[in-house]
Amino acid sequence: MCIGDELLTGLVLNTNSVWLSKKITGIGGFVNRVTIVGDDVCEISSAINESLERGIDCLIISGGLGPTPDDKTLEGVSSALGRKLELSEKAVDMMRKSYERLSIEYQLNEFRLKMVKMPKGSIPIQNMVGIAPAVLIKLKSRQRSSKRIFCLPGVPMELEGIFSASVIPILKKQISSRFHVIETTHEVIGVGESLLAPILFKIKDSNLPQSMYVKTHPKGYTSDHKPKLQIQIVSKGKDRKKVHSSYKETFIILMDEIERLGGKVVA
Repeated sequence: MCIGDELLTGLVLNTNSVWLSKKITGIGGFVNRVTIVGDDVCEISSAINESLERGIDCLIISGGLGPTPDDKTLEGVSSALGRKLELSEKAVDMMRKSYERLSIEYQLNEFRLKMVKMPKGSIPIQNMVGIAPAVLIKLKSRQRSSKRIFCLPGVPMELEGIFSASVIPILKKQISSRFHVIETTHEVIGVGESLLAPILFKIKDSNLPQSMYVKTHPKGYTSDHKPKLQIQIVSKGKDRKKVHSSYKETFIILMDEIERLGGKVVA
């Protein structure tokens, strides 16, 4: 979930969602939905509740953690969860370290303290690039262990630094405890999407939902007008042997079909 009026007006390109989706997919996760919400507490709260009602495992929120009036993410999270905002002393210490690291003179006025008022029970995460700490909130669930909400800064450098250092290890542990994953990407020349569509439908129909993901991405044409494709194959499941065998079977089927159609795998 990416928060900010600037994303809805087109003033700022939403690069965070692309970067996050790529990283999550790369470690074997599945991104079910990307939502953009404006700087409005009610809209943020409503979107969070809608996400939780869909039974997600993890919600990653970017943007709206700063000191200005339009930074309303934590207020929206507080409203959605029915948890009071409270000053986190641990987050205050993290913020002090950030100012000292950046050699910035500061006073802990109400605007700076706004960045460290978090929903009760939150776990602050050190921001090693900027100032505002990120936030982790664990929610108990009857169906499975705990759901997680991560609130990350919207500044790309800060988001990427925190996600890589602190969030990916948590997600990897969660995913690996439930699934084995194989993922590869291949560059193909000489075969268009429409020609591969029949075999892709067969692969989809012969596998369980989300156990096998095969996606083609058109990449234009070569100088001699041959179509270029990128094909992504992801095999996922609880049984390691089955994951490997399913991947191998799908890979062979695709390669044979590409060759039959006169295409060539170049990478």
